[in-house]
Amino acid sequence: MDIILKHLLIFIAFFLAFTAFAYADPQPTAPVTDPIPKAQPAIQQPADTINYLLLPGDLIEISVWKEESMQKEQTLVAPDGNITFPLAGTLMAAGKPIFALQEAIADRLANYIADPVVNIKLLQNNGNTIFVVGKVNKPGQYPVNRPIDVMQAISLAGGLTVYADEDSIHILRRVGNAVKIFPFDYDDVLDGTHLEQNIILQAGDTVTVP
Repeated sequence: MDIILKHLLIFIAFFLAFTAFAYADPQPTAPVTDPIPKAQPAIQQPADTINYLLLPGDLIEISVWKEESMQKEQTLVAPDGNITFPLAGTLMAAGKPIFALQEAIADRLANYIADPVVNIKLLQNNGNTIFVVGKVNKPGQYPVNRPIDVMQAISLAGGLTVYADEDSIHILRRVGNAVKIFPFDYDDVLDGTHLEQNIILQAGDTVTVP
């Protein structure tokens, strides 16, 4: 009898333990978090236009992320250096690098659009143009998207011809209604002397090779 009672008590204890485990509150699990939201697309410019300063005559393309009515808007930098863009109005573009103009437009659009992301692409750098004329192998007009000096401009034009007067080259620069003249001796610079003659050219400069 004692053995039967003992087995009965063991069975009851096992049953109560199993019941308590079955109906116990489930253990909390780690909360499911929303995935990290995708960042807005990074604006990247080609390496050769990162530091390019916009000039009158340049053609640019402006887009605003997720704004269908503001995609690939082409605009020309006006002679006074300004551009006009919807909602942003008129802004000075000349003399600014592309990233600075993007920020200026975004600041204006922030009054109408939440967190605007502006992307500007340089289509034509017609404003930053130099001229190399005279006795060079490829005289003509050369658009440039970075600062270049006289020697580099002559190289762009294919170098001097055998008939060039190497010590009588001049750079013509229009300043208002006047024209400044900078002398340039090719042989001196080639020999590493009087390197101050090898000036950085500005938009509109003309290198003349007699």
